[in-house]
Amino acid sequence: MAILIDIQKVTLEGFDRTILEDLSLTISTGDRIGVVGINGAGKSTLLKIVAGLQKPDSGNIRLGQGALVGYLDQIPDLPKGTVREVLGSGWEVDAAIDRLGMTKAIDTQIDHLSGGQLKRVALAKIFAEHNDVLILDEPTNHLDLSAIEWLEQKITSFPGAVVLVSHDRFLLDQVTTRMIEIDRGKTFVHGGGYSALLEAQAEREVQAQNAEQIRKNMARHELAWLRRGVKARSTKPQARIDAANRLLAGGKEAAAREGTIDFNVETPRLGQTVIKAHNVSFSYPNGRQILNGINLELGPGDRIGIVGPNGAGKSTFVDLLALRNEPSVGTVKHGPTVVTSYFEQGSDNFNLEATVQELVAGPRGIPGSPEDIAIMKSFWFTGALCKTKARDLSGGERRRLQLLLALTLSPNVLFLDEPTNDLDLETIRLIEEFLAQWPGTLIVVSHDRTFLSRTTDRLLEVHEDGSIADIPGGIDAWIARAAGVITSTNLGDADEPEKVPTNGRVLRDAEKQVTKLERRRTSLNEKIMASADVEEQKKLSAELSQVIKDLATAEDYYLSLLN
Repeated sequence: MAILIDIQKVTLEGFDRTILEDLSLTISTGDRIGVVGINGAGKSTLLKIVAGLQKPDSGNIRLGQGALVGYLDQIPDLPKGTVREVLGSGWEVDAAIDRLGMTKAIDTQIDHLSGGQLKRVALAKIFAEHNDVLILDEPTNHLDLSAIEWLEQKITSFPGAVVLVSHDRFLLDQVTTRMIEIDRGKTFVHGGGYSALLEAQAEREVQAQNAEQIRKNMARHELAWLRRGVKARSTKPQARIDAANRLLAGGKEAAAREGTIDFNVETPRLGQTVIKAHNVSFSYPNGRQILNGINLELGPGDRIGIVGPNGAGKSTFVDLLALRNEPSVGTVKHGPTVVTSYFEQGSDNFNLEATVQELVAGPRGIPGSPEDIAIMKSFWFTGALCKTKARDLSGGERRRLQLLLALTLSPNVLFLDEPTNDLDLETIRLIEEFLAQWPGTLIVVSHDRTFLSRTTDRLLEVHEDGSIADIPGGIDAWIARAAGVITSTNLGDADEPEKVPTNGRVLRDAEKQVTKLERRRTSLNEKIMASADVEEQKKLSAELSQVIKDLATAEDYYLSLLN
């Protein structure tokens, strides 16, 4: 096992904070290192330092003799020319082009490609090169499942080392051998994949809580001792008492972000029929048909995931369901109480020159009102960030703002088109928890398998022939089929039901119920602590007792499904 990059005591200072502090890391052949952290933590900066594209303020970075490093940026910078001219020829290149769905674009000029096509060409290029270390920044953005599977295989079989930033938890758990977590300048290195990272984070939190309790106990004992001896030893310095009081009043290090997404949306009640599509087809003006003969009916509380290869028509289909476009044939109708909101990928559909608080207030509101401040805080827009223009926000901050603005419309039907792109893992997890409690109808286009698993209970696949079909077994069966565990023939074979994870929806519903009750328990505890009304406290306590009982029952049921 050869050492390819050796990083010793690297530190980088930002404008107002430490980005990386005293980082040491050795990267050797066979390493698959995932990097995670909240938006702005320094993940991309770390990759650039490892790739030699940015110099730290202090520390040393040494490359192994003759080691070559390839770097893939979030927004690839490719040379001019056609796809073929940029990639060259050879069976490996042709295989990558085919697997990435770029065969039809082989003679297209690079500057005419979409963002997703650019990413796929850049991936094919970097794996075709002779590098020893690959540095990949969000490589799965804009990729469909087939391309993500190709990427997993290429990372797994790559003979050198790979360092990547990704929000795709399934990918991280499949390919990584180590995880680096960046938290306010500090770096924590964990052995194993994403699940090992979560276990380590949980253990670190327990240790922090234990250490905090020990610190508090020590402070109380110290203060009690000092106070007991005040009269007997009048010469004792007051400074020691003050220090003990400060120790007692202090706390553990604050979280990088406060709280969770807790956004109370008044959702209008939905009728039995929410969206009904009848015999819908869609063709472009040039005559190319992209959707054909679709029938679909959605009801209140339905959670639909939409998947399929890039270019098959997923976004077009959602546009039709949202009445943002009209079908060439057939009809799409909404129920009379439907209020929709659309969260669109790759589109900043708001005034980039307006500040966050101006956008939240809207044309009729007053920027910076107490109500808006509370709303913005729930999505981590606080302090100077509220007065920042939208054009100056990071990609992840813009995505959070998009979701916030979508929810301020108080929708009962929410369309999400690739919602996880540019978001960090913490934000994605919190959005998942929020959506688990949100009572409306949800339509999601995504290739994030974990996100789909946690937010949807029905999966539709858009095929290249324009048809749309349910995937029996949902996201779990889709993943299994893609991995070759089961086939599409098995999915439709009633004689072999054991090959289809039919309890996937039941398990997810049980998990959602546990999450919902946990959130209610926390909310009631907070209300009881904040209330000074004895009668209100009794009422809340009675409800809390019932919630605790319901939670115990829900947890038992959930655990029984796992056995």
